[in-house]
Amino acid sequence: MSLTISNTALLQARLWYAQRISAMVLGLCVAIHLFIMFYAIRGGLTAGEILGRTQGNWLFAIFYEVFVLACLVHAPIGLANILRENFPRSSGLIVLPWILAVLILVLGTTAVIGVFTGGVGR
Repeated sequence: MSLTISNTALLQARLWYAQRISAMVLGLCVAIHLFIMFYAIRGGLTAGEILGRTQGNWLFAIFYEVFVLACLVHAPIGLANILRENFPRSSGLIVLPWILAVLILVLGTTAVIGVFTGGVGR
């Protein structure tokens, strides 16, 4: 007797893992972000001084883009699950997680670029 897994079940398992792994990345990113913010505020840095330190810093840019990408994976999967559980007969709502994904990617990456470049090109 062979065990077969449907494509839907396999997709759901992969999405479950993707959301759990992205949650771990987000947890780490939030902890690091809060540590950096507390350190900066405790040191009395102004927003301008913080931007001066992050401008041109590839390490900050990569870190915050990883943060954006983890949000890009995590939030739309969660929204899709909420919509599927609460509106099981509304297949038209599946577009909302895709819209959220595009917004996270575009706005998040724009913010990272703005912090990295210091807002040059406004």
